[in-house]
Amino acid sequence: ERAVMFRLGLLLSGGARGPGVFFIVPCVDIVEIIDMRVQTFNVPPQEILTKDSVTVFVSAIMWFKVKDATSAVANVDDYSGSAKLLAATTLRNVLGTRNLGDILSERESIAQEMESALDEATDPWGVQVERVEVKDVRVPENLQRAMAAEAEAARNARAKVIAAEGEHKSSRALRHAAEVIMDSPAALQLRYLQTLNSISAENNSTIIFPVPIDIISQLLGRNGSEPPKIRSEDAEAQK
Repeated sequence: ERAVMFRLGLLLSGGARGPGVFFIVPCVDIVEIIDMRVQTFNVPPQEILTKDSVTVFVSAIMWFKVKDATSAVANVDDYSGSAKLLAATTLRNVLGTRNLGDILSERESIAQEMESALDEATDPWGVQVERVEVKDVRVPENLQRAMAAEAEAARNARAKVIAAEGEHKSSRALRHAAEVIMDSPAALQLRYLQTLNSISAENNSTIIFPVPIDIISQLLGRNGSEPPKIRSEDAEAQK
């Protein structure tokens, strides 16, 4: 604590007294006791209209202390009340120039801007602002639902893009695999055996009847071939 002394309404020279023992003249001297410790002020929620015309309720916390007891008594009527009112006004002025997205994502820069503005304004009062923090940002319920729907739509859009990219990569890989199998017929047989192995590992109760692919290709070739032509001798005999 520091003691600021007035004698007959005149500020005594020598600055604030204390800590320790000092003497006063009764009925002549007036003493103002100033606490030099850091004080905390919880800025009540302020209704703020942001730059993008959104109404939000923002609360903050300010830590300040008296660095010059003489200025805190002689230059301002109530240094504590003045600093608190200035903190609420500065909060409204700073956040009113920003968008809602900036308020939600740039809390540190907002706190630093408020701290510098408050420290500069309270310096003639002998008050030093130690720190300012944005405590809470409350958004209206209807806007919360709109923001949640927007975020969900953005996530769905990203999921579709990722799925499309995966399909594109898988199609290119399948094309490359088809080219390899076309160049090496043995690769198709190995792939066939690998498929049988995977099926037997997953479903042990499944019964598989392997059929050679060459037989199927021959049957398909017979079904698709043209009917045999009648020889000329057979045609004459039929006549």
